[in-house]
Amino acid sequence: MEIRELRAFVAVVTDGSLSAAARRLHVSQSALSQTVQSLERQLGVRLLDRDRTGARPTDAGKVLLREAKSLIDHHDRTVALIAGPETQAAVLRIGVPLEFPADVLPAAFAELATRHPRTRVEIRHAASAVQVSALRVGDLDLGLVRDRPNDAALDSVLAVEETIGVLLSDARAGAIAEPGGVQLHKLASLSWMGFARADSPAWYDQVAATMRAHGIEVSDQPAGDPPLTTEVKLAAVATGLTFALAPPRWTQPLPDGISWHPLIGSPIVRRTWAVWTAESRRRDLAALVATIDVSARA
Repeated sequence: MEIRELRAFVAVVTDGSLSAAARRLHVSQSALSQTVQSLERQLGVRLLDRDRTGARPTDAGKVLLREAKSLIDHHDRTVALIAGPETQAAVLRIGVPLEFPADVLPAAFAELATRHPRTRVEIRHAASAVQVSALRVGDLDLGLVRDRPNDAALDSVLAVEETIGVLLSDARAGAIAEPGGVQLHKLASLSWMGFARADSPAWYDQVAATMRAHGIEVSDQPAGDPPLTTEVKLAAVATGLTFALAPPRWTQPLPDGISWHPLIGSPIVRRTWAVWTAESRRRDLAALVATIDVSARA
């Protein structure tokens, strides 16, 4: 077994699904699945139980999870001890929300690697509210959040602006879609597969207000419920009774029978902000922010 394989397995268990772990590790879901299957072949046991709700460790997987975390920690401490503090790579801890455009960070990281080759990036997938809390206590260096915080201790720039569309079953789309897309009010007979308000309160309130203004009933996901996985969202949409919002650059392959459509008039626009502590003087962070900044890229 290789350390990279153990890191991949820990990521899948921690994130609860192959798709979420693949986004965090910036690899394809199929490549990550092959890594897990390789571990299972090497050990001769099944490590994960997988279904539409995600992935959970088997009893053998729980044992490997515990030992893998220990091995990874020992490996990282050994590398740091041998390398010495003067040669250790700096680490940028970056928070990323679900459904963040897949083409933004790879280009930014490539530029960062050119300008600051000793900086290593650590990605953490988390809701906006969790990221802001982590920034305030020093557990993150940069957050990519849907709610721009009104806090003098935090600086921010606009990173991404997306005109949101809708995922529908083909049967439902055939009944309500027009050549230019879908009128938002025509979704009023369907249930919205949304997200918890606690994740991004301001963004949730903006979306909810727009939907209610178009006659769509909105109910918050109960607090404490696990985040909706891509698999659950698509399964609900496939019934024809539910719709889900999605950006045009949806990163996951859509199964047969489900399609993405623009919303006519662009009533919902999602913005993601890059946020960091105002007192930071890190040059590598400044270089990354400059690359991500929408105004700088325009």
